[in-house]
Amino acid sequence: MTGQVAAWLEKVGLPQYLKPFSDHGIDFDVLPEITDRDLESMGILLGHRRKLLRSIAELDAPKSRLPALETEVAPAGEPERRQLTIMFCDLVDSTALSQRLDPEELREILQAYRDAATTVITSYDGVVARLLGDGILSYFGYPSAHEDDAERAVRAALETIAAVRAVNTRPRQRLEVRIGIATGLVVVGDLIGKGASTEQEVIGETPNLAARMQALADPDSVVIASSTRRLLGNLFQLRELGAREIKGFSEPIEVWVVEGPILLSSRFEAFRSARLVGFVGREQEMDRLAECKQRTWRGQGQVVLISGEPGIGKSRLADHFFKEQIASEPHIRLRYQCSPHHRASALYPIITQLQRAA
Repeated sequence: MTGQVAAWLEKVGLPQYLKPFSDHGIDFDVLPEITDRDLESMGILLGHRRKLLRSIAELDAPKSRLPALETEVAPAGEPERRQLTIMFCDLVDSTALSQRLDPEELREILQAYRDAATTVITSYDGVVARLLGDGILSYFGYPSAHEDDAERAVRAALETIAAVRAVNTRPRQRLEVRIGIATGLVVVGDLIGKGASTEQEVIGETPNLAARMQALADPDSVVIASSTRRLLGNLFQLRELGAREIKGFSEPIEVWVVEGPILLSSRFEAFRSARLVGFVGREQEMDRLAECKQRTWRGQGQVVLISGEPGIGKSRLADHFFKEQIASEPHIRLRYQCSPHHRASALYPIITQLQRAA
């Protein structure tokens, strides 16, 4: 299989990356499963990652080789009814830039802006669906859905602003963007015809709403619709702009500006602590935790692993025990929480706990 990978890299024109592919045990069978984040972790340059991903997309991989998660996605070309979070990003004052700059300079600036935004969007498993001049339309929740697609879109938007601001252009230009985000039901797929330009076409009001949100944003700001706000809990600092009349929509839309993430000790706290009902049952588990606590109080250190299917109440059990059972006893509580959005950040739970403590 290594020979096939070598031949493929030679065909793409990037044979220098054979060693990273070999070191990571990547053979021809797993090539269709490689993502931009995988290539980045292997130290491959952005432009070369784009070239490799385009070539990977052209491989005629059998469906049996696709990862299990992808087998639930409808066949290419078959429209699907999906809930998507859609982000629309627009470069500020691009018309003024086109008047001041040579077309070649403008092209380089637009490419740098697109590369910076695309890198961030794809790092959150978003899909750049269409480049509309200086606008970028992207989807979160297609082809693969996540339980936190709205959060991913907002975090990607905030990081896109920082990434575009940091773009080094020649001649030096300060680049700013406006970003709008909305969530809703759409029909997505190859709705018009064949070819890459139509494979990810979306029908529904959500793309239009995201574009309207972008139009309401100030430079370097993110504006979200109420449909997205409902899915964010207390993860972000939001400033309410009130209900706005939006062209093409019969009812006013509640609108918020995202001012930044909130440093919370847990996602459970962000989403559920304000609307919990009474704690019922789990007597056996509570008794087991109480026994471990007593051993700890006697100097016998304990570690408890709570595992189970998503949504069965693991976080609620731990939260209830520490708040209700030992709140009145002397103790120090340290909470560390991992995040799927910071897998590349070493010691992220430790760092964030120290930030909260400070």
